[in-house]
Amino acid sequence: MNNKPLSTTNTLHQTPFLKRNRNGKINIIKDKAFEVVGIMATLVGLVVLAYFLFDIIIDGYARVDWAFLTSLPSRFASKAGILPAWTGTVWALGLTAIIAIPIGIAAGVYFEEYAQHSRINNLLEVNIANLAGVPSIIYGLLGLEVFGRILNLGASLLAGAFTLALLILPIIIVSTREAIKAVPKTLREASYGLGATKWQTISRQVLPASSGGILTGTILALSRAMGETAPLIVIGALAYVPFVPESPMDEFTVLPMQIFNWTSRPQADFLVNAAAAIIVLLIITFAMNGIAIYFRHKWQKRML
Repeated sequence: MNNKPLSTTNTLHQTPFLKRNRNGKINIIKDKAFEVVGIMATLVGLVVLAYFLFDIIIDGYARVDWAFLTSLPSRFASKAGILPAWTGTVWALGLTAIIAIPIGIAAGVYFEEYAQHSRINNLLEVNIANLAGVPSIIYGLLGLEVFGRILNLGASLLAGAFTLALLILPIIIVSTREAIKAVPKTLREASYGLGATKWQTISRQVLPASSGGILTGTILALSRAMGETAPLIVIGALAYVPFVPESPMDEFTVLPMQIFNWTSRPQADFLVNAAAAIIVLLIITFAMNGIAIYFRHKWQKRML
């Protein structure tokens, strides 16, 4: 007489266990399926990217030489070079870095260490995060109106640098805040315990500890600025510049615009020049990213 209640009780206890076990197996299958799909999507993207890179290198590697780097543009593809384009790129990147890096890091430190929780600060933080996703051409329109017309900078390097600085400022601010957040609180507490002030703790402990992340975000932001064309076209940067810029107020062109100019021409020889210019731009971009990775690992090892 006692067996039935025991059997019923065991069945009742086993039913939730079986359901949990079945749900666990289903979740494992879903995880595996998602992993396989993710790996396949990554492989497809890498294969397509490798194909494009291989095609560009095959077309343009023979054109990359000293004469190509030191020659002015020309109507003849065999004589055309990228001297104004890459010097304009260096000028624009240098001015953009001088403008954006101090302001971006200072703003990130302020929002993370000093800003109070208020409606204004919360609104600013939300807007800064949203600005990182605004299309670059919007920054071009803003730069044209503010820097080109109101400040009367025209289509100069300085106007382009201010516009690109606005473009990458949200990225630098967000990356600075994230790098500072990653610093352990115990480091701050130890500094305060030794009698350091807040600014001494930030400048001598927090910023050095977060320098790797800040530098990585900054270089990646500059890499994005180097590949932008739309904002510079809007402010009036030229596609054909037969001279090397010598001051921030000179007109200019950059490598992406020179590449666009060559790819829009019907002659096949100019397409070879465009492929060679893409190789140069990729080398600069990969070099900047490599520097970011190197310093990030260097600072991480130092912190350990």
